[in-house]
Amino acid sequence: MRGRSAVGVACALLVLLTALLTGCQSSSGAADEAAEGRLGETETESTSEQRLPPTRPAGYGAVFLGVDECSSFGTTSFTEVPCTSERAAARVVARHDGKVGEGPLCPGTTDFVLHISEQSRTSDEDGDGAVPQGYACMRNLTPPHPGDPGGGGGPRTIVGDCVYGSGDGQVRETPCDGEGKEQPQYKVTKAVDKRAKCPVSTALYVHLGGEKAVGCARPV
Repeated sequence: MRGRSAVGVACALLVLLTALLTGCQSSSGAADEAAEGRLGETETESTSEQRLPPTRPAGYGAVFLGVDECSSFGTTSFTEVPCTSERAAARVVARHDGKVGEGPLCPGTTDFVLHISEQSRTSDEDGDGAVPQGYACMRNLTPPHPGDPGGGGGPRTIVGDCVYGSGDGQVRETPCDGEGKEQPQYKVTKAVDKRAKCPVSTALYVHLGGEKAVGCARPV
């Protein structure tokens, strides 16, 4: 009896030891698989990050020439550059898709308008996607500002601007200080929505665009 008991105890211990070893191996295997799974996820994330478009330098945005971004001056084209760059010459004050004649007006003190041609992904210079047709309303970083009242330029005529008759009932802007090629003949003193609201001293009505599209001008 004592011998069988010893054998039975030895067998029981052997079974217990085997179970413990098997359990350790299973736990170790599960841990390895979990570690491999976590490692695999990390590698996948790293790979996806590498596939993202390269980050642009400071001053660039997701939209080509977006609001508050800057451009350089060029003889045939304009390039988007950081506003802190020595090449920066003008800032975008408004940006719209489509054609100028079909979209919103630029702000009154816009100095000039950049017409942006449509570009496909293959022709986009930085490869970050297509650039739709649009226009950017630009303001020079330093004077002169032809878009200011009386400045003699800009895409819009606003209150404070001076004009001269260019023939065929048309008028064009010229600096109010008389330093332009043409001398000022009239000055826009008020913007209204109807001609009847102009002062009695009005000698010329100038089309301004916008909600108050009638400019009341008097002789200079």
